Amino acid sequence: MDDTAITTAVKAKFVEDKIVLAGSLSVETLSGTVQLSGFAASAEEKAKAEQIARNSRNVKSVRNNIVVRP
Repeated sequence: MDDTAITTAVKAKFVEDKIVLAGSLSVETLSGTVQLSGFAASAEEKAKAEQIARNSRNVKSVRNNIVVRP
């Protein structure tokens, strides 16, 4: 699976999730490493986004740069 397919799969899972607001998060993948960025409404949303990415196929590691809005 290439990086584009990984990014697409993670984004699709974000859209399906009720906690994660997919529109406010960015997903980029390079050599199987997924980088998450953007703004989350809560620490729960940030953690859930990371969990979804980590549990996606062919993801080697996740860098979670999501910022929780105060």
